[in-house]
Amino acid sequence: MTIEEFIKEVEKLGIKITAKELEKLDIIYNTLIETNKTMNLTRITEKGDVYLKHFYDSLTLAKVYDLSKASTLCDIGTGAGFPGLILKIFYPNLAISLVDSLLKRVNYLNNLIEELQLTGIKAYHIRAEDLIKEGKKFDIVTARAVSALPKLLLWTMPLVNKNGSFLAMKGNVTEELELSKDILKKHNWYINKKEIFTLPKKEDIRTVLEIKNKA
Repeated sequence: MTIEEFIKEVEKLGIKITAKELEKLDIIYNTLIETNKTMNLTRITEKGDVYLKHFYDSLTLAKVYDLSKASTLCDIGTGAGFPGLILKIFYPNLAISLVDSLLKRVNYLNNLIEELQLTGIKAYHIRAEDLIKEGKKFDIVTARAVSALPKLLLWTMPLVNKNGSFLAMKGNVTEELELSKDILKKHNWYINKKEIFTLPKKEDIRTVLEIKNKA
């Protein structure tokens, strides 16, 4: 994916890109690749693939939710900062918590956040279970390629505000949805939206789910 193709595809999501935002993405890419030489952050390193499979993919949450209308977001198992770090660049309205269990990744992210001069975003070295014990709640909770949906629901849904949403970023989710039926029913959770698509010019299947609490 070229930069021009990236801009075009992101605009199809209803997101306009400025030169300043492109500059920040370039810093993220260069820092990711440099740091990846000494720390395992990603297997994807070719520039076009990073822009497609990390940057563009992070923004596909826009297919199911208008993030300009939310205030707080928690990214569980953020890894190298996807999707949370990318979302912050395009949705400055969001106060974002990046959560990861590996301290080295958390330090990497906080240093990168400082370099990008972003405010209202911070990485935390904590597990989802401990956040739940602290009683934390968010408008949006998201997780990308973290765990199978049945287990993931128990880590994320307790962190969602009463009227908030869990946005799950998955591949082919048919089997996981079948295995999640009992958990969804037991806890009075339901799938409000499901968007299935392929990445531009690729056959990689992606599914974004919006899961909510029944009132």
